[in-house]
Amino acid sequence: MSLVTEGSGVDGFETITIPAQPGGPGPAQAAVLRRNSPRPTRRAVLYLCCAAGDAASDLVSWYTERGFHFYAADLRPASDVAAAVGQRRRPTREQCFTGLDAACQYLRESEGIDSIILAAHGADAGVAAHWCAARGEQCPVDAAILTCPQLGRRHRALSIRCPVLVMTPAPERSRAATAGLRRGRRDGRAATGLGQHVTWLRLASGLGGTEREDRRPYFDEMGRWLGAYMYGQVRDQLL
Repeated sequence: MSLVTEGSGVDGFETITIPAQPGGPGPAQAAVLRRNSPRPTRRAVLYLCCAAGDAASDLVSWYTERGFHFYAADLRPASDVAAAVGQRRRPTREQCFTGLDAACQYLRESEGIDSIILAAHGADAGVAAHWCAARGEQCPVDAAILTCPQLGRRHRALSIRCPVLVMTPAPERSRAATAGLRRGRRDGRAATGLGQHVTWLRLASGLGGTEREDRRPYFDEMGRWLGAYMYGQVRDQLL
């Protein structure tokens, strides 16, 4: 069950075009689909789609129902978006970085978004992690949710400054004996491999986004984490 980010014919979505930053190495334009939350809000999820180019529709609904506008950013070259799946080229990491810079700038300056959560899956989640680390203190997102990130076996330790939630599959030997979750909050790999503000969860189900899969553990954990980090920050500011 997927939302494919191609064109404007997706129910409930608007297509917007974000110009690339002048002189940048990214594509001339970034294709972005937007679905607004029914609630008035200045928060948004920016879902990175460099590889697969899709986001599970239940994920989109989950965010919008909870007061987040949802933006799916397809950063592939415009000529590749309409090509057959097997013929599409993946943009370079530098192109993805430039596209993310442009998308975040557009959301804040043109859409009036105050808080951005960057979300991605698989190879795109790996790109998102490296982009967050590369931007350092100036990273324009407030948090990142990375599902099954492909960071590479020899990737250098990253230092992501914003809060990060990482969700990966539980080890095979533990799935049968686990109701749904094995916790590894800020374990060695998370703390030394991504940053100091990392929550690393291992789920036995819910990560694939298929119609037959029980997605409740995945959404329950995202809800708990957002409550602890994002909403907690707002409470702290008011105290």
